[in-house]
Amino acid sequence: MTPATGTGTYTPRPKAAPLPRMIAAQAALETRMLLRNGEQLLLTVVIPTLLLVLFSSVDIVDTGADRAVDFLAPGVLALAVMSTAFTGQAIATGFERRYGVLKRLAASPLPRWGLMTAKTASVLVTEVLQIVLLTVIAFALGWSPHGGPLAVLLLLVLGTAAFSGLGLLMAGTLRAEATLAAANLVFLLLLVGGGVVVPLEKFPAGVQEVLGLLPISALSGGLRDVLQHGAGMPWGDLGILAVWAVAGLAAAGKFFRWE
Repeated sequence: MTPATGTGTYTPRPKAAPLPRMIAAQAALETRMLLRNGEQLLLTVVIPTLLLVLFSSVDIVDTGADRAVDFLAPGVLALAVMSTAFTGQAIATGFERRYGVLKRLAASPLPRWGLMTAKTASVLVTEVLQIVLLTVIAFALGWSPHGGPLAVLLLLVLGTAAFSGLGLLMAGTLRAEATLAAANLVFLLLLVGGGVVVPLEKFPAGVQEVLGLLPISALSGGLRDVLQHGAGMPWGDLGILAVWAVAGLAAAGKFFRWE
């Protein structure tokens, strides 16, 4: 005998998943896509690792009286943050915008701020993996860091926010091809002139003052003050990064075009 059923027992009730679950699923997808992309891995893992190993092992650049790895490790950590939060994110988001991916995601139940949150979470997960890898390599090369972890954490968080804002601003306002070229060019210029492997003291005095205001210089310099020299909270560098973070994120929020 067939049991009695109430009205609507088998009626579908489609609805969106809970917001935290949607953000987590999108963040996991973004992270897997990033880690499977060969070009992204070149920027985020291979180049920083090669720079750290090469310049720590071969006396190419005069890094002062201290050991080369003690100077280079903080700068390479800053480069890793820039490569993921700025260069990689700008290129990936720019092409997602070109191919209409962002437009379709914006029409999904996941709100736009939720999509940006998922992208940010993906960047943070990737950065954690980068920092762990580079730290292990630096220790193997004889690195002996100093300073407090809170200062390092604040520098990394503000640096991530600053570069994320600038990367999203570029991806949301330029064509994908222009974003690809500009992001890679900026990466190379800041690698040379941002205090990552070449000390800012090697540049003329007037140029030093300008370069010192760049986010990569503030991040690499702040990390170096803390991890190499054991300094306290680098308020000046934190202030520069905070200004870049607020300005970049505000500009990205205002001018970002989804299609």
